[in-house]
Amino acid sequence: MNLFTLMAQASAAADANAAGGVMGLVMTILPLGLMVLIFWFLIIRPEKKRTKEMQSMLESLQVADEVVTNGGIIGRVLSVQKDTVLIETGSDRTKIRVVKSAIAKCNTEHENSAPAIEGKKSKGKTEIK
Repeated sequence: MNLFTLMAQASAAADANAAGGVMGLVMTILPLGLMVLIFWFLIIRPEKKRTKEMQSMLESLQVADEVVTNGGIIGRVLSVQKDTVLIETGSDRTKIRVVKSAIAKCNTEHENSAPAIEGKKSKGKTEIK
């Protein structure tokens, strides 16, 4: 009689597992999907934004811009070519040719890269940002 009871319990457990199999699969995949989504919003998306901003900054380099290289050299742009930039550093007018990708920051703001002038009315006055 114990054998029949064990077989009945095993059969009932198998039926329960078959019905819960889809739900178990969803419960396994859902946390993994959430982790991928969080990874996307916290790491991948901001990095793509930074890369896009850096590329637009490099494309908008002009003569007489003040730039900082990855090595910390601060200089003024003398000429911009396809892949390289000639910068002048210091009062002794030392000229250095660097690859565009070595430029970390442009300290000069351009009119086209500045945000549009927004007129805000507050208490009858127009403020320009």
